[in-house]
Amino acid sequence: MNQQEITSLLQREADAILHIPVNEQYDRAIDLIVERIHHKKGKLVISGMGKAGQIGQNMATTFCSTGTPAIFMHPSEAQHGDLGILQENDLLLLITNSGKTREIIELIDLAKGLYPETPIIVITGNKDIVLAQQADVFLLTGNPKEVCPLDLTPTTSTTVMTVMGDILVVGTMKRIGFTAADYAKRHHGGYLGDKSREISH
Repeated sequence: MNQQEITSLLQREADAILHIPVNEQYDRAIDLIVERIHHKKGKLVISGMGKAGQIGQNMATTFCSTGTPAIFMHPSEAQHGDLGILQENDLLLLITNSGKTREIIELIDLAKGLYPETPIIVITGNKDIVLAQQADVFLLTGNPKEVCPLDLTPTTSTTVMTVMGDILVVGTMKRIGFTAADYAKRHHGGYLGDKSREISH
């Protein structure tokens, strides 16, 4: 790729981020996270298939390091016993670009069968799906066109999902008053551990 092609690709990714729909659903999502995890002492259970699942794994670890207990649950493994990780006061965050991922749709029914009152946050690129009626919070990606030349490989969509996860993490950190001292307690090793201890002293 030449420099012009790379610059164009970067511009398309940046434009997709800037066109993420911004509305009150983010506040509602953060309200649920604070209520279920920080007030009722549940945890955030994140799930997604394929590339969306990899983004979910990253979200879970980022939430954990910033004071919000979270875990990634693979939606297929949930059907073979891993659903047992779900507890009464937990919150589900489901990620599916198409909104039609069979395992995610089935996971909602399975989770509700175990704990009917479990709230659900959905991140998706498709507003015209059955999940829209089942979700307590519905966060749209803006359904950007992938930078993949085939418009198939999750590229721009996963970039946008990552940023949306960052919004939820940062919003939750601010809401709970998470400090560098709090960070240092959870991140002992490496450069970030050293930096957080320096800031907190």
